[in-house]
Amino acid sequence: MIDFDLTEDQVAIRDMAARFAREVVRPAEIELDRMADPDEVFKSTIFRDTMRLAYQLGFHKMGIKEEHGGLGLDPVTRGLVWEELAAGGAGIAAGLLAASVAPAFLSVLAPHQTGLIEAYVRPFCEDTEAQHISAWGSSEPNIGSDGSNYHDPCVHHETTAVQSANGYTLQGAKSSFVSNGGIADLYLVFACMDSSKGICGSGVFLVPLGEGVTRGKALDKIGLRALNQAEVSFEAAQIPEDHMIMPSGDHYPMIHNAIKTVGNIGVGYLALGLLRAAYEEALSYAKERVQFGKPIVQHQAMSFRLFEAFQAIEAARGLLWKASWVLGNTGLGDLKMSAAARVFATNMAMKHTVEMVQILGGYGISKEYTLEKYMRDAKLLQIMDATNEIMTIKGAALL
Repeated sequence: MIDFDLTEDQVAIRDMAARFAREVVRPAEIELDRMADPDEVFKSTIFRDTMRLAYQLGFHKMGIKEEHGGLGLDPVTRGLVWEELAAGGAGIAAGLLAASVAPAFLSVLAPHQTGLIEAYVRPFCEDTEAQHISAWGSSEPNIGSDGSNYHDPCVHHETTAVQSANGYTLQGAKSSFVSNGGIADLYLVFACMDSSKGICGSGVFLVPLGEGVTRGKALDKIGLRALNQAEVSFEAAQIPEDHMIMPSGDHYPMIHNAIKTVGNIGVGYLALGLLRAAYEEALSYAKERVQFGKPIVQHQAMSFRLFEAFQAIEAARGLLWKASWVLGNTGLGDLKMSAAARVFATNMAMKHTVEMVQILGGYGISKEYTLEKYMRDAKLLQIMDATNEIMTIKGAALL
């Protein structure tokens, strides 16, 4: 039976997230977006204080199991929160979303690794100062979309993991697009163990920040400037044997696609919240701005744009809720459904933020308003965590 009613708990956490997004995230993100030096963004007290408050509210541990110290929220409930946080600021929301990737991976896919759970997951969940932030590194300077090329044995990660007496030695670099790459203290790293197997010859490693691990400068981007993205390099980094949490092999596509499924849904909610914020700002303006003797919302050229944005928001939310429900009820979820939701939501965000800028006319391109920021942010979501073209190819292959 289809039911769109939310539980009291869902309404409460959604409303709490909405207040936090409105009162804390939005003003912080606007200030961070205006900083010229991206490295200064992540050294600033504005960024650190915002992350600290988000951790204190538990937004960093929503998807981690309760028995490991997390909140254990289902994917739909998490989606309600991510939409609200993204409506406040998609960059900060994206950083929070990525912050839990390594602990969540351990909690959900490697719960048998009790030593690692105690060492990394519980401290992350107990953190109220945003001292523990994680990131995942798959893409490399020469391995972007090819990260999904599971069939060509000539294509493999250039970052290598070689077994040594005490574990593994990592050598190589991940691309400048690693979310939280320059501020994380724990990484989920995909590294080649057997090049003859191509991408499937990669294993998954838990890599704490330490000797041999170097964090690069923050990428200077047109949008999502409150999201740290930076290169991470490994120079003879020594990793204990038990930190190899998934070996290479034929199961690699399943693991990679499982992470992509969750990532797709997260990126989709970022786009949904961003688009909703742009729509709400344009609608408010259109009700107040008077031209030709009446508010411009009463002119068809404006009202049609607004109604189409409203349609896109409702349709994107429906797809994302469905993808989230499937994820919550089928273990690893459905890559095809998550790709459909993500591609639709991000494309609609790009299309309609442009239209919302148009509603404000000259004011739309002024930094006095935030619409131009939403437009810049939206573009990055069509590329984040694999391009829409790649996710369309993967989705189409599963039809």
